[in-house]
Amino acid sequence: MPHPLAPFTSDDTPPASADVVIIGAGIIGVTAALELARAGLKVAVVEKGRVAAEQSSRNWGWVRQQGRDRRELPLIVESLANWDRLQAQAKADLNIDLGFRRTGLISVTRTEAELDRWRRWAVRGRAAGIEVVELTADDANSAAPSGSAPWIGGIHTPTDGRAEPSVAVPAIAELARAAGATFHQNTAARGLETKGSAITAVVTERGRIATRAVLVAAGAWSSLFLRRHGISLPQLNVRSTVIRTTRAPEAIPGTLMSQDLCLRRRLDGGYTLTLRSGEAFDIVLDGVRFLPKFIPVLRREFGSTKLRFGWTFFADLWRQWPRPLDNVSPFEETRIYDPAPDTAIVDTAIARLKRIRPDFAGVEVAEAWAGRIDTTPDIVPVIAKADSLAGLTIATGFSGHGFGIGPGAGRLAADMVRDTDPVVDPAPFRLTRFSDGSPIFLDPDVI
Repeated sequence: MPHPLAPFTSDDTPPASADVVIIGAGIIGVTAALELARAGLKVAVVEKGRVAAEQSSRNWGWVRQQGRDRRELPLIVESLANWDRLQAQAKADLNIDLGFRRTGLISVTRTEAELDRWRRWAVRGRAAGIEVVELTADDANSAAPSGSAPWIGGIHTPTDGRAEPSVAVPAIAELARAAGATFHQNTAARGLETKGSAITAVVTERGRIATRAVLVAAGAWSSLFLRRHGISLPQLNVRSTVIRTTRAPEAIPGTLMSQDLCLRRRLDGGYTLTLRSGEAFDIVLDGVRFLPKFIPVLRREFGSTKLRFGWTFFADLWRQWPRPLDNVSPFEETRIYDPAPDTAIVDTAIARLKRIRPDFAGVEVAEAWAGRIDTTPDIVPVIAKADSLAGLTIATGFSGHGFGIGPGAGRLAADMVRDTDPVVDPAPFRLTRFSDGSPIFLDPDVI
């Protein structure tokens, strides 16, 4: 692992049966497990690698309301309330600090068009009950001194939060285990057994688990898993590089987004640092398969995303071949996807930080890593029941928003598994929006 990940011990051999099997032990899977176990269900979580070892521990650690797609606003408001509760419970029951603090998010800009878009979002955010402060040029330059051209304004959401991903997700898994869920690491789900159009079991590399309810929360691996069962999930993946700095002065107490760099204050006294642009998209077979659906977002993000063609295309092509359930699966061949960080981003980000903040002259890169963000054509997740297979619920495609929105999304997914009243309207997250003729809608006001 490229950065510390809190240890988590697996439970014994997977059970012969469970009320619900969750595939994937990232932030969505573990929060859904907590909700379902608290409801009295027998829950087994299977994970091909380690709890939170992929994007759930590699993200920026932002828990933000600011700039959310209008469809996500009710869910993130619910999620922030859940983060408050989880922080208190983890401290009380486990003596673990998730790092969750409502220290706010400040975003600053040099362009009028962007500032206008943010102001439009501010109206929508306030209507959702979010506290939003619009920053003047003086406010913005005071909050985030610029090393080049000054800022013309910005936006501040004081109740937004931050947390420590590599600590928080394993701790939430411990809360779920205390509620009765079991966790099985290095246990890849190879596929599903069905009878008619209903699930009867999950087949793992360590045996079969009989069940009538499955939640697929497998992040970037979800589309590949679902394809063998005739379910098309348009999903592409981009690589993002993140840095942890050594200890540094407190420039901001929370999080900062700007055209120069993005920062989050860490509990260890350093910062999580990255650039706003520079994500890389590896061209793979799904990029061809789903290209028509992704044209709008690729057009919008073209200037800020690097396109790369290389060995990943051929590795992905090999994964596409169907295999019998008694054979080793692609999920066992890649336990933890651990891409190399982009050294150009690392060098640029740390140089900018030192240029902007002379008091950071002695700050260095403690470590850098990369992760894989799973995206959908409209940059909004899928949280939905599968129409074609009774008992299957999907929660994936969080497009870089999963950590912050995770507790709310886990709650919604658990509600759908249980067929109870959903905590928020699930209609915007339906999978069928990509196949029923609905136009691909990209919210023009997102930040």
